[in-house]
Amino acid sequence: MSPIKHILVHLDASPRCAVRLQVARQLALAHEARVTGLFAVTSSFVEMPFTAAESSQAGAFVLKLDAERRERALSQFDRAVKGEGPHVDWRELGTEPPAWGTAQAAYCADLVVLGQHEAGAPYSRDVPADFVESVVIDSGKPALVVPYTGDVGLVGQNILVAWNASRESARALSAALPLLARAKVVHVVSWNDPQGAAQAAADRALLEQYLACHGISATLHWYGDGPGQAGERLLSLTTDLGSDLLVMGCYGHSRARELVLGGATRTVLRSMTVPVLLAH
Repeated sequence: MSPIKHILVHLDASPRCAVRLQVARQLALAHEARVTGLFAVTSSFVEMPFTAAESSQAGAFVLKLDAERRERALSQFDRAVKGEGPHVDWRELGTEPPAWGTAQAAYCADLVVLGQHEAGAPYSRDVPADFVESVVIDSGKPALVVPYTGDVGLVGQNILVAWNASRESARALSAALPLLARAKVVHVVSWNDPQGAAQAAADRALLEQYLACHGISATLHWYGDGPGQAGERLLSLTTDLGSDLLVMGCYGHSRARELVLGGATRTVLRSMTVPVLLAH
């Protein structure tokens, strides 16, 4: 199992950034990892008409807006990392697009902590709407996505793993092993077509053996009615089981960003209420 020794957390000027830092530092303390905060936002120049951007007065105004946003983010960062706890390094992108730059930085991290996109929020345009999916798919690294609302306590005490014997879910499971090994409760859920019951039983035996090799005892939930509405069912199960973390594969194509498997990934990213660990 690959240990978690370097955590990259995305920073912006949103108030929720403090929660992401809290989660990253909590995990760093448990795994003796270092933490790097990366300030990565879309420049206000991108939203300006080309003719306006050519104006020196307009350009100076936009530079001022971006500088103020950076200062707000840095001020929140300083408050969030005060006191006891792991040190967090501050880094920031230059003019690179935030998704591309964050994915590049993630190459040298074991885990990336990102925030759920909140459509219509004051800071929603700081990064593209598909920022999370882009970073996960382009970096190839697992990402822990923090909800944009609600309290987030200790992450990883009660974990629910979504499993469908695919490349993506296998990568998510592997990435989650350091967290699963420390969890008090682990649940694994999967659905299969009734005609594939024999294969599902074989998959379950292999999965139980694999987890046991890592000293992980899990409760397996297998349903024979197919994965219809998988996203909604996963979200419902996290509530029913009291899980504080959902682990699942991120499904998509790097160019089209078209999420598949009944839109389960898209549904979870839109309506998540607990942190979600994604891998592609």
